[in-house]
Amino acid sequence: MRDQPEQQAPPVQRLRVRYAKRGRLRFTSHRDFSRAFERAIVRARVPMAYSSGFNPHPRISYAGASPTGAASEAEYLEIGLARETEPATVLAALDEALPPGLDVLKVVVSAGGSLADLLEASVWRTRVPDLTADQAERAVRAFLASDEVLVERMTKKGLRSFDSRAAVVRLTVVDEVAHRVPGRGLPTGPESNAEVRARECAILEMVLRHGTPTVRPDDVLAGLRTTSGLEAVAAPFHERLAQGPLDTVTGTVGDPLALNRDTA
Repeated sequence: MRDQPEQQAPPVQRLRVRYAKRGRLRFTSHRDFSRAFERAIVRARVPMAYSSGFNPHPRISYAGASPTGAASEAEYLEIGLARETEPATVLAALDEALPPGLDVLKVVVSAGGSLADLLEASVWRTRVPDLTADQAERAVRAFLASDEVLVERMTKKGLRSFDSRAAVVRLTVVDEVAHRVPGRGLPTGPESNAEVRARECAILEMVLRHGTPTVRPDDVLAGLRTTSGLEAVAAPFHERLAQGPLDTVTGTVGDPLALNRDTA
């Protein structure tokens, strides 16, 4: 008879981590990131708590991961530790152990409750090359004037149709010159920076309410095509700027770590 596995002690401390996916690392899938993060935890010698059972795993809870290919300044996870550790120490150690482009931005002591429940909406900025601001403005007006905009997306369960309009809290065309910020901004590709800057590039900013299924920026672009016939030749570039609790009055997204006191 197989011996019962040793029961692990519960975590002594829980820390919440905000990190970014930048540059080429935006193509890291959630599975790839979780493997890289677990290796980084070992290299950083973070005193992790582990689950019980025959195959103990470090206590890591992921929440609201961005789709592969999208950059993000607001990814979140929570870790359980076997002993209390200063958040600043964990931040420095993890950021050193992770590759450039997967950057730890903030570490705080958990205030309790569910981290996932705090992630009610996201702020996205989408750059659409080969599209003028005037074309984008007309498409946005048509989209927002619609009560329902059905789009289709292939999921694990097959082709699914859903309303892309219902999740949109705010959608605007940003009046700014497209530029490339080191580690962020426009995607890296075969074109030179000058060529990218010279092209027309409409910039959309949107606040999307989280739900089931999750409406992504690509779904909103599909909705714009449905309502206005808008077509984009080049691939868009999506970047999540924020993720957290939604203020339904102002349409803004707050900081899910704001309730915590001990931060780094």
